[in-house]
Amino acid sequence: MAGAVVIGAGAGIGQAVARRFAKGGLPVTLVARSEGTLRAAQEAIAPLGVPTLALRADSTDRAALDAALDEAVAAHGVPEVAVYNAALIRADAIGELSVRAHLDAWAVNVLGAVNAAAKLAPAMAARGSGTFLVTGGMPEPDPRYVSLSLGKAGVRTLVALLARQYGPDGVHVASVTVDGPVAPGTDFDPDDIAEHYWDLHHQPRAQWTQEALHTGRPAQG
Repeated sequence: MAGAVVIGAGAGIGQAVARRFAKGGLPVTLVARSEGTLRAAQEAIAPLGVPTLALRADSTDRAALDAALDEAVAAHGVPEVAVYNAALIRADAIGELSVRAHLDAWAVNVLGAVNAAAKLAPAMAARGSGTFLVTGGMPEPDPRYVSLSLGKAGVRTLVALLARQYGPDGVHVASVTVDGPVAPGTDFDPDDIAEHYWDLHHQPRAQWTQEALHTGRPAQG
C-alpha cells in the first residue's frame, strides 16, 4: 500500500504527523538531516506496527532529496501523501541578515518544498490521486522574524501554484498554518496540529481547501 512521506521528521509537528499517518495504517517514510532525529522518529512510531523507512537527506540538497524520495517510492510506491515540514526558524530583523543567510533560509523554507513537489507531484498526477502538504505559519508577517515571514509567504504562493498545476489531475495541495509556538500539552500540541494533515488528506475532492489554520483550538477529527 502506498504510504506517507514526511520530510522534516523532527520532534514536534513532523514526528506527530508521522505518528498520525502510521496510526491510520499507512507505511511511513521519514526524511531528516540527522541520524538522531530519524532514530527518535522511528522509535515514536514503532509501537504502531506499520512499515517504516528512515532516510537521511538535507532538504536543500536536491540530489540527496531526490535520491531519498526515489528510495521511498521504490519501497512503498508513489506516496498517498507527502508532507514537507522542514523549516529554518530564527529571529531576525530587517537588514540584519546577509544575502547569503537569506538565501539559506529560503532554501529550507521554500525551495526544499519546490524540489519535493517537483519529484512527487507529477507521479501523483499521473496516478490521478495524492496529497501534497506543506507546513505553513506566520499568518501575519512579523518584523521580528523576517526570513521566516518571507518564507511562509513563499509557501502560500507555492501551494497556490501547485494546486493550479496538479489539482486538475487529482492532487490535493494545501498548507497547514500554525499561529503560535508548538509545545506538547498546550493549545498548540503537535498531536492536535497533526489532525489537520490527516483531515486535509481525507477531504472529499469537492471540498478541497488550500489551507488549514491552527489558532490554538484543538482540531476535530
